[in-house]
Amino acid sequence: MKLWVRWPLPVRDADTMRAALWFLVLFGLAVAIALFAGNNQGAVTLFWPPYRVDLSLNLVLLGLVAGFLLVHLALRALSALFDLPRQAVRWRRQQKGRAMTSALLDALSQLTAGRFLRARKSAEVALVQARAMAADAGKPADVARLKALAHMVAAEAAHSLQDKPARDEHLKQALAQAGPSASAGGVEEVHEGALLRAARWALHDGDPATAMRWLTDLPQGAARRTVALRTRLKATRQSEQFGAALETARLLTKHRAFSPLAARSILRGLATDLLNGAHDASQLRRTWEGLDPSERQMPELAIHAAHRLVVLGGDAVLARNWLMPAWTGQESLSDVMRVRLVQTLEEGLATIDTGWLARIEAAHQANPRDASLQYLAGMACMQHKLWGKAQQLLTQATRNIKDPVLRRNAWGALAQLAEERGDAAAASAAWKHAARD
Repeated sequence: MKLWVRWPLPVRDADTMRAALWFLVLFGLAVAIALFAGNNQGAVTLFWPPYRVDLSLNLVLLGLVAGFLLVHLALRALSALFDLPRQAVRWRRQQKGRAMTSALLDALSQLTAGRFLRARKSAEVALVQARAMAADAGKPADVARLKALAHMVAAEAAHSLQDKPARDEHLKQALAQAGPSASAGGVEEVHEGALLRAARWALHDGDPATAMRWLTDLPQGAARRTVALRTRLKATRQSEQFGAALETARLLTKHRAFSPLAARSILRGLATDLLNGAHDASQLRRTWEGLDPSERQMPELAIHAAHRLVVLGGDAVLARNWLMPAWTGQESLSDVMRVRLVQTLEEGLATIDTGWLARIEAAHQANPRDASLQYLAGMACMQHKLWGKAQQLLTQATRNIKDPVLRRNAWGALAQLAEERGDAAAASAAWKHAARD
């Protein structure tokens, strides 16, 4: 006969086995005590002249055990009696702590529900309870943190109620409770949170300079957190510090704080604002070279930079070099950006080289029905005095092009071509079309 035992045992089987083993041990002890006590013939004799007392050994052992238990219970009772005052103090402190915690939770609940006045009142009740706890000799170590949190809830409610003096006073008290001199654990996080909230409140008030001052008070590690970087980005954008805003946006992109599409849009917008701040061609060139290579490869940004360079009277050849990412990726451009690309290239047609002429011709041949490419190729031919081909391309462009500015320019170019060959009627008709557009 074989006995199979599963190991490890299931929970219920293990508990049953443990209970059975305890019963066996108890039964063994009971048997051992019965054998010892039943056959024990020993005696203890006490001499107290002129008396003699004979006692059974079992009775003496039982008396010793009972005496030990009695002394132990008496000591425990005396200890509990003398500990009553300390227990009473601890009970009162626990009651105050529960009342303060309840008031603070109520303040947080009211704040999230949008009842800001009630939230501030509940936070003030929590502060009263915290002061009562601080008056005790044995105050808890985290009372400073609780007081700082209550002040922050009251400050948040006051900010929502547009009560700036009360908000600033509660913020001051919270920073004092959770300052560097505080010895309680966990106050560093409360202090950093107070600084971040103060920066956000300053942004709501339209004061980015004050927000930046609050952010500079943060420790180095806290200043690199995502929430701090987001606040810094808003502050630098409001104060039009686009260089610092762009650096902050790059850090947020590395931390994956934005989706790829949103990150690209934010970086492009900040870089555009930074380029718009350039006042001459040399400053614009330095700004462009200071951008990341990935940012210089953005077609929309390249078009804007090249157009800005042409407007500032910069080198047209350099502008066309900047346009290369947009030209090679023009299939992904929107109609508006394609029009801006064509307009930017058109502004430098007087100095265009054979390389760019070949690119324009190849693009037109690859997509002969593209009206913007027809227009650009026609204007290039007109610039190089290829009158017949220019007239053919511009005529086709006027039929298909949708942008009114390009269509008006195309009609104007056709009018000039007609004047060159002495066709006054065609020139007049072209000028009429240009005026209507």
